Amino acid sequence: MLRGRAHKYGRNVDTDVIIPARYLNVSDPDELASHCMEDIDPNFKANMKSGDFIVALENFGCGSSREHAPIAIKQSGVSAIIAKSFARIFFRNAINVGLPLLIAPEAASEIDDGDELEVDLKAGYIRDLTRDREYAFNPYPDFVVKIINAGGYKNMIKKELGEKV
Repeated sequence: MLRGRAHKYGRNVDTDVIIPARYLNVSDPDELASHCMEDIDPNFKANMKSGDFIVALENFGCGSSREHAPIAIKQSGVSAIIAKSFARIFFRNAINVGLPLLIAPEAASEIDDGDELEVDLKAGYIRDLTRDREYAFNPYPDFVVKIINAGGYKNMIKKELGEKV
């Protein structure tokens, strides 16, 4: 069960505003997180609390295929992103690093900035505690849940293969 506040954004939030290109030479996740969303929301770092959610409209994560974007978001403490739709490569990159993305069009439209949310990844629901509303999404298949629970596919492989990796 995940619980936190919603941070609401619009449509077509691209990877250049998630993590600006001037930081693409950075590989440290904490450093990437310190610059996450700074061009679209200068207060993102100050306002984001561990466990909070990003809620957006259509096409979140469009733009380049850089893995830096979902790494910066995850390292910022975001527990999941709820949107109407995601760019395909961003979706896969997010799963690869263990960041859940929830396609929930009605929730993405109706949830407001600051709403308190509760999400059950296994059961497939989002509860907006502020508005007393519940929304469904398609839960992930078991193999994807395994990747997310491990904190990403690299961690999953390390756990499965042990110290050999």
